[in-house]
Amino acid sequence: MSKSYTRQSNKRSNLGITLLLLLTLAIAVGCGMRVAALHHRSKELSITQAQLEERLEEVQNESKELEERGKYMKTKKYIEDEAKNKLGLVNEDEILIKPKQSDD
Repeated sequence: MSKSYTRQSNKRSNLGITLLLLLTLAIAVGCGMRVAALHHRSKELSITQAQLEERLEEVQNESKELEERGKYMKTKKYIEDEAKNKLGLVNEDEILIKPKQSDD
């Protein structure tokens, strides 16, 4: 009887070790898949970050241009240019020469 008990014990021990190895393998595969997914997500986020940084630079440049335009719009030169372009006004010391319109 001791032989059969030993055989059953060995079978149970082997079965336990096999199940433990399978469980360990399943956990390792699961972890590997998760690492791969996280690595892929990391690459996507890096690309998105680069795009956002580029867009930020563009917006900062636009902001600078708008600030410069705002400063220019507060100057006398801007007012004179607008008066000349939109209203056709000239300074007192200027002479406006227009081409003659032909009546063809």
